[in-house]
Amino acid sequence: MEKEPITINGLNKLKDELVYLKEKKRPEIVSAIAEARSHGDLKENAEYHAAKEQQSHNEGRIEEINDIIARANVIDITKYSNDGKIIFGSTVDLENLDTGEKLEYKIVGKDEADLKKKLIYFKSPIGKGLIGKNKNDLVEIHTPAGVKNFEIKDVKYI
Repeated sequence: MEKEPITINGLNKLKDELVYLKEKKRPEIVSAIAEARSHGDLKENAEYHAAKEQQSHNEGRIEEINDIIARANVIDITKYSNDGKIIFGSTVDLENLDTGEKLEYKIVGKDEADLKKKLIYFKSPIGKGLIGKNKNDLVEIHTPAGVKNFEIKDVKYI
């Protein structure tokens, strides 16, 4: 069982989702199954089959979250002294040298990565290209969209 790094924030979000799925969603599904059963013949009861499928998805997600939590290697970036080096959990301010665009990314684990929220997976091309680099370094990163050149403006451990 391989440990998977996760930030404290990512772990808390998973725990919140687990509570929601167990305490709110599960009872709703059980109620929907009971309601559908009361309608009679289960062979041709679309509501019943839909509720059972929803139950299967819910229980699968609960199992998946429990597995992620069991394998979690929680990293609290705020406990490290910031020496300007990019490590898992750091927030990085970049400047795209080709476009002049300013970017900020937080390097996170697989289960919390969300590009829209500027949370990038540490094993993604950009994540791999940044890990181990230092503030003020110039980096060339090969992405599926082509080569990107960045200057690391700041590294924060927040």
